[in-house]
Amino acid sequence: MTEDACRIDVWLWRARFFKTRALAAQFVEDGRVRRGEIRLDKPSRTVRCGDRLVFAQSGRLHAVTVDALGERRGPASEARMLYSLTPAVMD
Repeated sequence: MTEDACRIDVWLWRARFFKTRALAAQFVEDGRVRRGEIRLDKPSRTVRCGDRLVFAQSGRLHAVTVDALGERRGPASEARMLYSLTPAVMD
């Protein structure tokens, strides 16, 4: 894998949307994450800076833009730097 891409399960875990990478992987396998118009179905799918992700978690819709990939799972303040909130576009 290149340095400009990251597995979706790893990124979701680093961004602290999930407590474990396994939970993030299962979430993706269930087809609950979209990158643009594409439903991601495998945890090994990659994300890059600038990708827009949309997913619902705990009754809340998250629409985020990937700003950074991160190198580790750090504190919440560091994780918040990995993404920015974007308006969800519903068709």
